[in-house]
Amino acid sequence: MPFELLSEPIRRFVREKRWEALRPIQAAAISRILTTDDHYILASRTASGKTEAAFLPILSKLDFREKGVQVLYVSPLIALINDQFERIEDLCRYLDVTVTKWHGEAQKSLKNSLLREPNGVLLITPESLEAMFVNKPQQVKHLFSNLKFAVVDELHSFIGTDRGTHLKSLLSRLQALNTRPFRIIGLSATIGDYEGAKKFTGNESSTKVLLDRTAKETNAVFRYFKSEHEELPLELLKDLYVHTKDKKALIFPNSRGRAEEIAVKLRKISDLTRGHSNYFSHHSSIDKAERESVEHFAKNNNRQPFCICCTSTLELGMDIGAVDEVVQLDATHSIASLIQRVGRSGRGDGECGHLTLYATQEWSLLQSMACWLLYQEGFIEPPEPVEKPYDLLLHQALSIVKERSGIGIKELTVLLAGNFAFGRIGAEEIGEILDHLQTIGFLEKLGREVIIGPEGEKWVNDREFYSVFQTEDRYKVVCAGNTIGQIPFSPQIQLGENIFLAAKSWKIVSIDFKTKKMEVVAAPDGKKVVFAGVGLEVHAAIREKMLEILSGNVEYDFLDPAGREEIEKMRRAVAGFHILDIKTDRPLVVKSDVLELFTFTGTKVNRTLKLLLDLAGIENRLDEFGGSFEIRAPKEVFLSMLKTLSEPLDNPDACLAVLAEKNPSWLDFSKWGRHLPRKFQVGLLQERFFDLPGTRLFLDSLRAVERI
Repeated sequence: MPFELLSEPIRRFVREKRWEALRPIQAAAISRILTTDDHYILASRTASGKTEAAFLPILSKLDFREKGVQVLYVSPLIALINDQFERIEDLCRYLDVTVTKWHGEAQKSLKNSLLREPNGVLLITPESLEAMFVNKPQQVKHLFSNLKFAVVDELHSFIGTDRGTHLKSLLSRLQALNTRPFRIIGLSATIGDYEGAKKFTGNESSTKVLLDRTAKETNAVFRYFKSEHEELPLELLKDLYVHTKDKKALIFPNSRGRAEEIAVKLRKISDLTRGHSNYFSHHSSIDKAERESVEHFAKNNNRQPFCICCTSTLELGMDIGAVDEVVQLDATHSIASLIQRVGRSGRGDGECGHLTLYATQEWSLLQSMACWLLYQEGFIEPPEPVEKPYDLLLHQALSIVKERSGIGIKELTVLLAGNFAFGRIGAEEIGEILDHLQTIGFLEKLGREVIIGPEGEKWVNDREFYSVFQTEDRYKVVCAGNTIGQIPFSPQIQLGENIFLAAKSWKIVSIDFKTKKMEVVAAPDGKKVVFAGVGLEVHAAIREKMLEILSGNVEYDFLDPAGREEIEKMRRAVAGFHILDIKTDRPLVVKSDVLELFTFTGTKVNRTLKLLLDLAGIENRLDEFGGSFEIRAPKEVFLSMLKTLSEPLDNPDACLAVLAEKNPSWLDFSKWGRHLPRKFQVGLLQERFFDLPGTRLFLDSLRAVERI
């Protein structure tokens, strides 16, 4: 029995909690972690007890009298660390094990205590771990040379991302400090490719997946309110208010500005109808103290209804207590994101989740339906592996040189080549990148070693060096000495302008451009702030499912009458094209002076198609939201050129090298890509920005179908 394998202090913990039984993922994890030396990925739905599944056996197995940090817990969010700290500390209370938080907001005295006497469990983000390597290299060895386990929470948020590659590199560097390799345990509710996920540990053959397929029932309702304007329709807001006013609800729009608009306007409606005042917004631009206040209220409030308008800051597994309803406003970009959001409601055993999806445009309605149907089918987008992350190798090269205060070029090459995050990048390529870093002053030759060069010093001594993702240039928003949040400066931000922030309206009364601070006072009304945002990629399976819905005749009982009417209208428009195969057939609308091709494929293929059309000299415009191309060319010319459109893909390197120089914004997705030699920039673009193989397959099988 798995329970009998646990140590007596941990068994006592379970008995005191009065658990009737271990959950499936917990029983499986205990049996495997305690009886093997493998790495594991624990995959089960949200709120299924994955944290305990990892820590019950780990805490039972280890002897915490040994010196050094024994367990490293890595989280993508500081807020999640603060939340999990209480759970892990509760687990450790029978063992006299120290649990320490290490991030920019954690108590310095507790950090210093750990440095004096390394022990127990440490909770950290990748960025804080990077800062340790750069600023406290001696302490890193002191802390982690006896590490036994690394637990990576919300593993799906790292896989296939820059932060994930960064974390893999840091884990590889930690492994190099240990005489015996530590074990990696990943936790996730949403992984689309388990074989790919196993590569994250650096030892695919010794990594096993424990998968609990137990599903949670979720009731979903779709509501459609056609919007012709930027602001949300009043009818939608009224319906949303009535639907959520007596519930504990989370509302997920797709932008921070929209979250603020909804929070402020729902509160106004509530004030007019003498409802409750518990309307909040929660996103990365709101001050930490304000966010924590909202989290504390939600978690400790047992009776009062509330409504939190939030972004991905509440998408991950942070515990904010019981939630009755999750609302999604317009389509998510991915099924993985939808799964995380759905999982916020019905978190108790046997409880049903409740999801309401509002759509304001026909294509958003269709995409929402496609995501929901794929979710029901069990599809999750597989992560796209980054085989050659040249930009992250550049960053880690600087980090290692800074850590060592100088290192021989051969030793640096060996360290980078041996790092499992960069296993597909050859030593010759590493040498070219290191030579280039010396050319541009990021590194400097000093005898037989390289040190950080004058240009490199500007980067490695900046706090932003610790993170590998881009950050906005923000202005602090202050009212009467209290920080409300931070917003990006734009032409919209002017003296006297009224804005929404932290679910309230404010008037800007002063702007200090030198200190990047603006003073505000309360105002009766305002408008949403325009936040910068990176366009999110949509998987081809979602777009293909959209075409399947349109070309079929299935009636969906989760749609409201307005939604059913809109889908039927779209179906009538598609019916004339006689789509026979949704894998190959795509509608081509022929007008007198313009063509419109509906590709129903993923973001990267559409992006590559646009590049090929531009190269062919065909005037075109891509509507990424609807996934269609407006093409200004005679039909016969366009159809003829389709046969040769993929020819530049035969030898793309030279072509992309020239175009990358003309289009530097292409590399905006990569913080460090601009500093690479041109050939490696082209490599990044091919792997991360475009999809050359996928586009070739799409064009080879494409059948442009005209209306009959």
